[in-house]
Amino acid sequence: MTTTFPEGFLWGGALAANQYEGAYDEGGKGLSVQDVLPQGIVGPRTQVPTPDNLKLVGIDFYHRYAQDIALLAEMGFTVFRFSIAWSRIFPQGDETEPCEEGLAFYDRVLDELEKHGIEPLVTISHYETPLHLTETYNGWTDRRLIGFFERYARTLFERYGRRVRYWLTFNEINSVLHEPFMSGGIGTPKEELSDQDLYQAVHHELVASAAATRIARETSPDIQVGCMILAVPFYPLTPDPRDVWAAKQAERANYAFGDVHVRGRYPGYFLRTLRDKGVELDVTDEDRRTLAENTVDFVSLSYYMSSCETATQPRQAGGGNLMGGVSNPTLEVSQWGWAIDPLGLRTILGDYWDRWGKPLFIVENGLGARDELVTGPDGRLTVEDDYRVSYMRDHLLQVAEALADGVEVMGYTAWGCVDCVSASTAQLSKRYGLIYVDRHDDGSGTLARHRKKSFAWYKQVIATNGGSLLA
Repeated sequence: MTTTFPEGFLWGGALAANQYEGAYDEGGKGLSVQDVLPQGIVGPRTQVPTPDNLKLVGIDFYHRYAQDIALLAEMGFTVFRFSIAWSRIFPQGDETEPCEEGLAFYDRVLDELEKHGIEPLVTISHYETPLHLTETYNGWTDRRLIGFFERYARTLFERYGRRVRYWLTFNEINSVLHEPFMSGGIGTPKEELSDQDLYQAVHHELVASAAATRIARETSPDIQVGCMILAVPFYPLTPDPRDVWAAKQAERANYAFGDVHVRGRYPGYFLRTLRDKGVELDVTDEDRRTLAENTVDFVSLSYYMSSCETATQPRQAGGGNLMGGVSNPTLEVSQWGWAIDPLGLRTILGDYWDRWGKPLFIVENGLGARDELVTGPDGRLTVEDDYRVSYMRDHLLQVAEALADGVEVMGYTAWGCVDCVSASTAQLSKRYGLIYVDRHDDGSGTLARHRKKSFAWYKQVIATNGGSLLA
């Protein structure tokens, strides 16, 4: 087994504005879809923000960003992935002028990152469509959102383009097929949403992503833009050819988004899916040119689990697993029922590299678990999270194997590097962080930060460029 990582491999962590910033009504910010999802995707939306929505405060990064970035620097981060809240920059989403107070906040965040020598990796839209765009336009079902997004993206590139080299357009863009409200700002209830409207929204997002890529290149030749895929390898439950085909079809639903971003056109199997569903997309000649001429520089992905597919059993869903699938009887699961499959990460990296030949960036990976704060040997409060260390080590060893296979991997950002509110369940007890935050599901806590055992472990991994993984 090898642990060789290339020189310049980017090590760090990732967070999303709606899960950690808080200050939902400060700095000129408007409401987003997350402000009316107090239970995440497992519960219903509300009409207005409610006090039980932990995301309204998050972990108060808005006021504590300097402290948190200093902790990331102490771990040795060379990259930090974060998102910009669209509704901080354009509170309604359709204004003609941005909110200067929102722009200035991210200037300060970038100042801190630069001070500590940490490369920013910015997601433009991470599950937080301005709520006004949902209520007025039904989110991405409306073509006008392409123009609103172009204005938003241009504002970001012109303001930060000389300070931020790496950008992602939409977080887990393929998730809109499974969670249209959270991912696409689509207000129509999922059970009432027509295939026509859903896939038209998909098309609008893909065109907007390509348009943003064009604007980035017009702004600065140094900018690199990537797409972001929710990656789940699907295995056939049995050798039955029907199960093999079911697994292939499930993976194709995810491949299609990367195919468009990398190849600039819809693949034939996706067009077949549309025909079978009776969907006729409104695609203009300008749409086709935009997609074809503005393909991405790299492909980024989240990876948490694998799943199985079969033609003989119904798919399972729930528990915050967006993709669903069938349980794999050979794998252990997390406390939230997600299959733990390190080898699946090597599998998906190899598949994506073979398919697209673009550099890959693992921008989310981690273990959500219930942590217990205890007093450590040095008298400090900590979490003895050997389970998290084991999870991360096993996955990083498979990244090293993929690198040895010839796959080009740019970097790795551990998800939720500081404890934050879960997007899927809106809990704080589902912790991913290497840094513990004293806040709980009932909203109590001091918000104090404490280094977990995994903090020191990851610090050593970064310092040795992965060399300590076998220690």
